[in-house]
Amino acid sequence: MDAPKSVEDVVTVDVHDARKLLIDSGHRYLDVRTNEEFNKSHVDNAINIPYMFITQEGRVKNPEFVAQVSALCDKEDSLVVACNSGGRSLKASVDLLIAGYKNVKNMAGGYSAWVDNGFAQDSAPPEELKTACKFRR
Repeated sequence: MDAPKSVEDVVTVDVHDARKLLIDSGHRYLDVRTNEEFNKSHVDNAINIPYMFITQEGRVKNPEFVAQVSALCDKEDSLVVACNSGGRSLKASVDLLIAGYKNVKNMAGGYSAWVDNGFAQDSAPPEELKTACKFRR
């Protein structure tokens, strides 16, 4: 039996490698930011399934996260998982590995790094595309 998965089991790639995987290797971009963050700006063809919600009680993990991913992605799909800065996507990647997903890569720096490297297709200024990070590791 495999050992329990942890953050040490997650493959993390930098934003340049993630972009190359999306363009050249058929990876899918799984954006785990909130719907509000996603609607502000996102990577073309990204799938948005929030890992956490902001509620009156504070941050709450999406209890249906893995089920919602499973409704749209097969366990054999190659996924680049990203959030705003890399914290939520790292935790989401662990959950996906535990659920049996085999080809999961966490994008270091998240969407903020994507914007900072000039990869955003949006014409708005970078400071308007990024969200102040609410979720740190």
